[in-house]
Amino acid sequence: MARASAASAAWASSGETPAGIATSRPPGRCRALLDLLANKWSALAIGALEGGPQRFGELQRTLQGVSPKVLIQTLRRLEDFGILDRTIYPAVPLHVEYSLTPLGQSAAIPLNALCAWGTVVGPLFAVRGADAESD
Repeated sequence: MARASAASAAWASSGETPAGIATSRPPGRCRALLDLLANKWSALAIGALEGGPQRFGELQRTLQGVSPKVLIQTLRRLEDFGILDRTIYPAVPLHVEYSLTPLGQSAAIPLNALCAWGTVVGPLFAVRGADAESD
């Protein structure tokens, strides 16, 4: 374990990834992007909208467990950043659909990669969590 930590520290301090790709970037931009996309409900909403436009109620049922208030805040924030579009159809009752913009579709790519990675390493975290509980 110490070897991995030392290696991580070495490349992190060099400003390069193990593949030799420079990692220097404005920290504010990266942090703002992570704050937006690494939020549980943002990431799940983007994933849910990959299948196509959905109405508010559909999204809430798909995301199971999100309160209406939090979902509204999440959708507004994603709309403000250009990740999704909100389309209002003039009907009675009002019909509103949410869909991913091209930017939102591109954001889904790294989120899907993170999901795939989590599927692979998830069992490792479960084992470590069980070890911690038995101590």
